[in-house]
Amino acid sequence: MNLNAIKLPNMFRANIKLGMDVNVVLKKDQRTGKLTRGKVQWILTSADFHSRGIKVTLQSRQVGRVHDIITSA
Repeated sequence: MNLNAIKLPNMFRANIKLGMDVNVVLKKDQRTGKLTRGKVQWILTSADFHSRGIKVTLQSRQVGRVHDIITSA
C-alpha cells in the first residue's frame, strides 16, 4: 500500500473548524509523535490541503499540525 496516496480528513482545511477538539503534534514532539489535545483557536495553513496535516493554534496558544479530529465545533 502506498502511504503517500492516503488522504485523511486532517489534511483538508475545509474539515477543520474553529472551536473543534483535535489532537495535534507539536513541533517539539514530531520525533516522538506525542499528541496534545485542545480546541482550535486559529487555522494557520492557508492552503486547502497539506500532506502532514493542517497547522493550527490551540486555545492554549500551542501550535501544531492536526493529527486527529475528536469532535466537531
